[in-house]
Amino acid sequence: MSLTVENLSFNYAKRPNLLDGVSLSVAEGDVLCLLGPNGTGKTTLLRCILGILKIKHGKIRVRGRDISSMSTKELAREIAYVPQATTTVFPYQVLDMVIMGRNPHLGVMSAPSARDEEIAREALSKTGILHLENSLFSEISGGERQLVLIARALAQQSNLLVLDEPTANLDYGNQARILKIINELARQGYSIFMTSHFPNHAFLACNKVAIMKGGKILAVGSPDDIVTDSCLSELYCASIKVVSARILDKQRKEVKVCVPMLA
Repeated sequence: MSLTVENLSFNYAKRPNLLDGVSLSVAEGDVLCLLGPNGTGKTTLLRCILGILKIKHGKIRVRGRDISSMSTKELAREIAYVPQATTTVFPYQVLDMVIMGRNPHLGVMSAPSARDEEIAREALSKTGILHLENSLFSEISGGERQLVLIARALAQQSNLLVLDEPTANLDYGNQARILKIINELARQGYSIFMTSHFPNHAFLACNKVAIMKGGKILAVGSPDDIVTDSCLSELYCASIKVVSARILDKQRKEVKVCVPMLA
C-alpha cells in the first residue's frame, strides 16, 4: 500500500476527538475520494497524513514506513500536497513556482540544477500549461494556478499525491480538466488521495470512496457501492438521488449523477 491509516485518533488539548478511529488505505494506481460535510475532520486528516499535526493514537504508514520515523524532507519525497489554493507575496514566475517542488531533493543552500528545471518543465507539460512557464503566477487564472500547483507536486516526484478539494472555486471547464489529469496520473501509477465536496467526482475520477462524518469513517468501497441515495442523504442531511444517464456516443456508456431534490 502507498498509504495506510490505522485506527487514527486526534484531538487538541482538552478537546473532544476531531478524528476517532480512522482507518483507510490507498494502493498504487488508486484514486480515493474522501466525502463528508464541512467540519467533519477531512482537512485535519490530511494534516495528520502530511505530518503537520502530530498524532497521539494510531499509525500512518507510507509504503510501509511509519511517518513518525521520517524526517520532513523524507516525508516530502514520499508525499506531494496540492492545496485548495495558494497566494504569493512575491511575483514568482510559473516555472519558479514549479521548481519549488524540487526542494526535497536539494541540499542545504544549493540551487536548482538544469536537471531540476527540466523536471519542472516536464511537469508543466504533463498538466498542459508549459506555455505559461514565463507568466507570473499572480496574473494567471484560478484554474491555471491550480494546474501549476499540481505541476509543482509532480515535480516533487512523489508517488503519493494528496489533494485538498482540487476543483474548489473552479469553473466547470477547469473542473473537468483537473479531473481528467487525475485520471491520467492514476493510469501512470500515481496513488491519489483527494477530498471533495462534489459526490459526482467519485464517479468521474475515483475507484474508491471513503465517507466521513463526525471524525469517523462510516464506509469505504467502490463508488457504485458507497455513493447511494441513502448514504448521501444521511451524510449531508438533504434529500439526494443518484440517477443513471446513458451517453449515446460511440461507447454507449452509462454514467451516474448525484442530484439534490429541492422540492
